[in-house]
Amino acid sequence: MKVLLLEDVDNLGLAGSVVTVADGYGRNYLIPRGLAKVATPGALKQADQIRKTGERKRARLLADAQALAQRIEGLTLTFQARAGETGKLYGSITTADLAEALERELGQKIDRRKIISDPLRQVGEHTVQIRLMTDVSPTLKVIINPEGGEAEEQPQDEAAPAEAEAAVAPVEAGGERPESEATEAEPTA
Repeated sequence: MKVLLLEDVDNLGLAGSVVTVADGYGRNYLIPRGLAKVATPGALKQADQIRKTGERKRARLLADAQALAQRIEGLTLTFQARAGETGKLYGSITTADLAEALERELGQKIDRRKIISDPLRQVGEHTVQIRLMTDVSPTLKVIINPEGGEAEEQPQDEAAPAEAEAAVAPVEAGGERPESEATEAEPTA
């Protein structure tokens, strides 16, 4: 089936171009969504007008994307997350988290699917690419700091370290644990 594209369609063509697509794709997806219409002789007469309109729209979108890209290039996002001693996060910073933080910083919604990154699972500095358009892909610096730092590693009260040392001392000295501690640590069947 030959259709005239009314809008730009990814991986298919630009507005105003005539393309051949599968009948079902044209009938069930492109035409009902207003992305294309059947390429009749009357519709083909409108192709130039549709092409020019599409070019103006692309130029406007490109200018907007480049302006947004300049704002993103100088941006650094900082996150606080729970992490283990090795710096590995207990969860992860996902593209949805990044999109939400970008929206707060820029005041403009960014689709999470345009952020090209696997979930960030390590403390430190990361570089993330955002695909605004085909030719416009700014990079963003993301810094992940451990939540609470060393405070989580140190015990809260002073009695806990003494009890911990007493329980570990026989094992460190090479001896075996007393029978009462062994039965408490291991559940009986």
